[in-house]
Amino acid sequence: MTLSVLLADDHAMLRSGMRAIFDTQPDLDCVAEVADGRRAVAEVARLRPDVAVLDIRMPKLDGLDATEAILADPANRTKVILLTTYDSDEYVYRALRAGASGFLLKSLPPEELISAIRVAARGDALIDPSVTQRLISRFAVSIAPPVAPPELDQLTAREREVLLLVAAAYSNAEIAAQLHVGDETVKTHVSRVLSKLGLRDRVHAVAYAHLNGLVQRPTIE
Repeated sequence: MTLSVLLADDHAMLRSGMRAIFDTQPDLDCVAEVADGRRAVAEVARLRPDVAVLDIRMPKLDGLDATEAILADPANRTKVILLTTYDSDEYVYRALRAGASGFLLKSLPPEELISAIRVAARGDALIDPSVTQRLISRFAVSIAPPVAPPELDQLTAREREVLLLVAAAYSNAEIAAQLHVGDETVKTHVSRVLSKLGLRDRVHAVAYAHLNGLVQRPTIE
């Protein structure tokens, strides 16, 4: 299956470089290049690509505001990956809250971006744990302990267990090994967790678990 990708970055040279990388992959089709966030929102609405790769710092509308606008449409199924040169806590927090399926530094190897696009398109996105776990945990300790949301009562004991393993950045295969069940069983549990909690994908399951106090907070020294 070919995945359609929209690329938004205000630097023409970077766009050309990324497009050249995408063109080497038979399963990726770059359907549009744009130079600002406002055009990114318009082109996503027109083309409905599988994945939109957006730079955070763009004119007219930055990548975070563009992400919020793109994902505010409930009929939209485009997954958004945000790229930045800055490892910023605020950026990651806003990206997760907006519904982005990835937050990646521009310094990462090209093959990791390509992999992230494929993962996001599957709806099985996970931001690099080295970024996600540290930053979400840091935000979690900065707020008062939350009250457990009522929708958690819908989860079975096994589904709660799966949610915590997802929050710990375990893959489906690792969860299956941990719980001594098959991969398909894990996929079913993950799907039910996402459905019951009203979450878009695994990224938001990670954010949900941390921000609602389900994961033990790190000790502040």
